[in-house]
Amino acid sequence: MVKFLSLQEAAALIKDDDVVITEGFVLNAFPEQLAKAVEERFLQTGSPKNLTLIYAAGQGAGAGTGLDHLGHEKLLKRVIAGHWNLSPSLGKLSVENKIEAYNLPQGTLAQLYRDMAAGKAGTVTHVGLKTFVDPRLDGGKLNSVTKEDLVEVVTLGGREQLFYKAQKPTVCLLRGTVADEKGNVSMEDEGVSLNLLSIAQAVRRNGGNVIVQVRQKVKAGTLDPKLVKIPYICVDAVVVVPHELHQTEVPAKMIEVHCGRRRIPADSLPPVPLDERKIIARRGAMDLVPDSVVNLGIGLPEVIASVANEEGIGDFMTLTVEAGPVGGIPQGGALFGVSVNADAILDQAYQFDFYDGGGLDIAYLGLAECDQKGNINVSKMGPRVTGCGGFINITQNARKVYFCGSFTAKGLKIRPDNGKLVIEQEGSIKKFLKQVNHVTFSGEYAVETGQPVYYLTERAVFQLKKDGLHLVEVAPGIDIDKDILANMEFTPIIAGTPKLMDARLFKAELMGLK
Repeated sequence: MVKFLSLQEAAALIKDDDVVITEGFVLNAFPEQLAKAVEERFLQTGSPKNLTLIYAAGQGAGAGTGLDHLGHEKLLKRVIAGHWNLSPSLGKLSVENKIEAYNLPQGTLAQLYRDMAAGKAGTVTHVGLKTFVDPRLDGGKLNSVTKEDLVEVVTLGGREQLFYKAQKPTVCLLRGTVADEKGNVSMEDEGVSLNLLSIAQAVRRNGGNVIVQVRQKVKAGTLDPKLVKIPYICVDAVVVVPHELHQTEVPAKMIEVHCGRRRIPADSLPPVPLDERKIIARRGAMDLVPDSVVNLGIGLPEVIASVANEEGIGDFMTLTVEAGPVGGIPQGGALFGVSVNADAILDQAYQFDFYDGGGLDIAYLGLAECDQKGNINVSKMGPRVTGCGGFINITQNARKVYFCGSFTAKGLKIRPDNGKLVIEQEGSIKKFLKQVNHVTFSGEYAVETGQPVYYLTERAVFQLKKDGLHLVEVAPGIDIDKDILANMEFTPIIAGTPKLMDARLFKAELMGLK
């Protein structure tokens, strides 16, 4: 029998030393009130303690939200996560060596949930080879107190692979929309379905407690069975939370849009001002071809969707988001993960199956640090851990990948000047380094697989080739020695005279890409 409990009663089900999985994607589908109840119990009683926390996507919107509620010393002993940046209290515990800390690819964790539910020993995949997840580098370990190897190198069928070991979760905290009296849970007001069923099945397999936060309880037999994401046979406890506390971040009219019950005109989204972000996004959009299946990373790559819509080529590409949406226009910021006007919303593991299998024609991801081998770091900046998220799955497997970012950081000021680019103030942080701090993307692996790789900035475009990183395009008005080479820790390969970037990139009017 599924029990309907209060928040406090549900939090009391978690025992010391439990292995807890939480689910959510930024502010989407995260059981905020359950997390707060666990935090309050710990602060009042000192329990539960010594928990192992496992999660795939970042959950919350920064300090004091989402998984930041669980970032207390002694409450946690170990964290295995796909993304860290949205939970600064967890990152602080990792940096201070107060917890064991791992960062594994988000998509692989989603697939691992499914394998754990089926009782398998773990997940075997090529994803992560020659990145920091590879045990020959860091094995996904983030600090010096983290010792156990969770990833092994194996050879199957003559191919080198990585084996990610299964864990044994005993509790999960999930969020649905409605539960009926039997405990069946639907998700009609969530813009993503993520991995809820696999997580619940994995916990039930270990005899644990599946705890679900919903906003409403209805009579048995009144839910459309096609909308039920977690059947009652996989649920132990349900907590009904008032609607205003259950999902407070999104206006009701936008919930309908994100869930696909209502569509809005694509041209109702505001245009982006002409700055370095838009210049880079325009350069990325220039390489779109009809019928491209595309992934846009969080941050600057999101602007490519806006540029494509402005230019009338939004229908050249089908945009996908690692959280599950296919088609439509991905949302950014705290709403990253959902899409407006989506055609389909897949469970997350299936979206990553598509990605890992080479389904993406093009991927546009961020560029935080790049080195002379074409390696990219977006996961660990000095001691601060941001995490890889779905970056490794996406970048290793897309048929073509573009890394998008400003040439320098912190203080950069540029001015487009009628077809030319003027650097008014240089950024104080160099992003093109001799060697990156953390290998989130392996240039060596890309060269081995023959993957086309480009690096887009507001003043230059680089291409990865067998012999290294080539400077292939330069913005009009830019001096190669003063504006490019002087702000890099290495000298790229320059074969002949680099091509001039299209002057239309630096003009206020539309480029006419259509």
